[in-house]
Amino acid sequence: MLRALTVLVALAFALPVQAQEVVTATGGELRVLDKLTGDVTDLSLQNGETGALGFLKVTLNECRYPAANPSGDAYVEVVVTYRDALEPLFTGWMLASSPALHAIDHPRYDVWALRCIMS
Repeated sequence: MLRALTVLVALAFALPVQAQEVVTATGGELRVLDKLTGDVTDLSLQNGETGALGFLKVTLNECRYPAANPSGDAYVEVVVTYRDALEPLFTGWMLASSPALHAIDHPRYDVWALRCIMS
C-alpha cells in the first residue's frame, strides 16, 4: 500500500507542468502605507519610472499579468529604497494576490502591488 502511494506521488510530480502565459503591461499600481501617520497612497508608475513618498523611493521595473485573465493577478518587479541608502530595502517581484509573500521589512512603510496598467 505504501509503495503504491509512493509511486502515485512520484508520477504526479513527473507530469509536465503547463506554464502560464503572461503579458507585460505598460505600468502598474502600488499601494504605500505610512504606518506612522496611517496615510495610504497609491502610486501609478510606468515601467522604469520611480515614485517618491517621503523618504521612500519606489522604482517599478516591470508589471506582468496572465494573458488568459487580464484582470487577474499582477506580478510587479520593484526596487524600494529608503533615503539615499546604498542597499535597497527590497528588490524583486511582488504578487498582488499574495502581498505577504515578499513583504518589505521596514518599521515605517509597507508597499504592495495592486494591479497592472494595461494601456
